Amino acid sequence: MDLVITILVLLLVVALSGAVVRILPIRLPLPLLQIATGALLARPFGLHVEFDPGLFFLLFIPPLLFADGWRIPKRELFLLRGPILALAVGLVFFTIVGVGYFVHWLIPTVPLAVAFALAAVLSPTDAVAVTSITGHATIPPRLMHVLSGEALLNDASGLVALQFAVAAELTGHFSLTTAAGDFALTALGGVAAGVFVSAAFGVVRRRLVRWSSEVDPASQVSLLLLMPFAAYLLAEHFGVSGILAAVAAGMTVNFTDVSKGGYVATRVQSVAVWSMVEFTFNGLIFVLLGMQLPGIVGNAKLDLAQAGGGELWYLAAYVAAITLALIVLRFVWVWLSLRFVLMRALHRGEQRPKVGTRLMWTAALAGVRGAITLAGVLSIPLMKAEDVPFPTRDLMIFLATGVILATLLIGAIGLPLSAKKLKLPGEDPRVKEERMARALSAEAALRGIAEEQKRVEETRDEKAIALASRVAARVVGDYQQRLEAAGEEGDVPEKARAEAGTERIMRLAALRAERRELFDLRRSHRINDETLRALIRELDLAEASLTGLHAE
Repeated sequence: MDLVITILVLLLVVALSGAVVRILPIRLPLPLLQIATGALLARPFGLHVEFDPGLFFLLFIPPLLFADGWRIPKRELFLLRGPILALAVGLVFFTIVGVGYFVHWLIPTVPLAVAFALAAVLSPTDAVAVTSITGHATIPPRLMHVLSGEALLNDASGLVALQFAVAAELTGHFSLTTAAGDFALTALGGVAAGVFVSAAFGVVRRRLVRWSSEVDPASQVSLLLLMPFAAYLLAEHFGVSGILAAVAAGMTVNFTDVSKGGYVATRVQSVAVWSMVEFTFNGLIFVLLGMQLPGIVGNAKLDLAQAGGGELWYLAAYVAAITLALIVLRFVWVWLSLRFVLMRALHRGEQRPKVGTRLMWTAALAGVRGAITLAGVLSIPLMKAEDVPFPTRDLMIFLATGVILATLLIGAIGLPLSAKKLKLPGEDPRVKEERMARALSAEAALRGIAEEQKRVEETRDEKAIALASRVAARVVGDYQQRLEAAGEEGDVPEKARAEAGTERIMRLAALRAERRELFDLRRSHRINDETLRALIRELDLAEASLTGLHAE
């Protein structure tokens, strides 16, 4: 019973934190609020949670990585594969080597393998945290795609490197050649496992639809929720990377029939459920960290005393030094990467891109650490062997926590200032691309209407032909307005966009009036709950289609 109550309290805190952060007088990153709330639960209220690191890793890592892989734009990931891989793989190992040796030099009693493990968990970045921090400050779409791709792939590379570093500390043996071979084998095996699970899900889904002759959205979404765990466990069973399996499953699930055809309800519910899962799991990780924070600080002081002693402010100094090292290493790597790009462009006789120092500092400050770093460091085993605790584990957790907080604060202050002064193109490429897609889809709709009219005319039923003509004229008018509003420049597109904006406002007013009337009918018992739910669902979907559009 106590465990159930604790889980309910944690879920309540996570849910309330999302609302509280919006009403605070100052813009505060949500993870900071959740960590502070968790600390309050632990100290004044005495709420405590003990968890197994392996179970914690299994519960939180696969769904978060799966969701990242599912959400990331695949086209941009392929087109920007050069800079993404440079950051997601090259920068990760550059960070592990640089920060690992730096931590070992800074705190000599920390074993080198443990220092590398800390550097490995500090290498993954969090693009979602960057987006929440920047707020209304605009980051160039190309840079944001690079950061998103980096955050996805460096999660996998950093966590796989963490596993190797922990194994090196547990066994006392490490060979770079063997590790490189094992890394390639586990990586390829993990990707294969993820692709297999994704393909198997598509086959099972098609068979279920064929056997039942209908789509049950609830069962489809439930199966989708199990996919990351299935991919992870299958990969781990065969000794390959479950982390990369979860990422691969998320990236390839869109190539199955999950997002194709007319499965509207399934798609809508999938997006809603996964948004809730991401928010809840991220929030739980930070709240659990806050609950562990008082004990982490106390145990870190003990580790520090065993490491040769020192004042409490030494811990803050270590956090500041490691954070500064991460930022400097990231800036150096970005600078070197850009120099390489410029030299290659010069060698090929291509036009050299102009990149300012502000953009490089924006990319450096965007290396905010988040939930994956936290989940990774909390997954470090408690014991190295029987009755032998893992060396300086609590100190590592404290340092990782401090770096997360420091990068969140630095990002919250520095990123909006840096991003606001970036020189951006006149029009967001995403808006232009969306406008083009709307125009082409409207043209396809007009062709579809014409084909349907032709089919009706072939029936030679005069009443049906007259009815189809009247209805088609009305529907064609709507699509013609969309086509005009999707134009690039000129008086006609501007007028059409103004009309579309006004029509959107009118339609929203009408939908909301309908909703109020339906609730009044229910209160007066003229309709029952079932009728109310069916009609409200229609109105909600219609309003979502209007409010989800970008305002022109």
